[in-house]
Amino acid sequence: MQNASGQVIKNKQLYLGTDFNIGNYKGFDIHLNYVLPNRYTLKMGYTGNLRKPLSQPDDYQSGLIDVFLLGLSRPFDQMETYQLGFGKILPFNHQKNIRAHLSVGIGYTITKEPHNWQRDGGGWGSGNYTWDYNKYRSFSFVINPRIEFPFTRIYGLSISPMVQISKNRTYYGIGIGQMIGKLKEKKSVE
Repeated sequence: MQNASGQVIKNKQLYLGTDFNIGNYKGFDIHLNYVLPNRYTLKMGYTGNLRKPLSQPDDYQSGLIDVFLLGLSRPFDQMETYQLGFGKILPFNHQKNIRAHLSVGIGYTITKEPHNWQRDGGGWGSGNYTWDYNKYRSFSFVINPRIEFPFTRIYGLSISPMVQISKNRTYYGIGIGQMIGKLKEKKSVE
């Protein structure tokens, strides 16, 4: 008769990363990374980016209300991507405090862009144009290699170029961020 017992996977690594991005858009990236056996990774994340609208008229003015709303009433080209990535971690040195995290994946991208700009006389506080938004949805291919610096077992920094290619728009840029969670395996004492 055999005894059945559950197995505990030792040295699981799970960490959260947050990046600020700059490129043809500006924004942020947040992602959860799970390190599988043999340093393969599974990544789920969200990227939110904005930029000045490419279609914005040259004489657009936001108005006084925008000052009180800290710029939030202005129109923006917006790009959001929900991602699922797969990758592999490759250490650069024996201390494992510098490593490459090569990751590619798929994404679901939502793009919003202002259009139909209409000149508006407006009052003293509002802008001089009104607009509508076009919204596009598409799947995207995401390439996101990272150089990670896990300084401790639970905290590190990263630098990461990113390219998101979709039918409607392409994002390219670089992110600088931090990682929090279980980043390294516990050193075994023998």
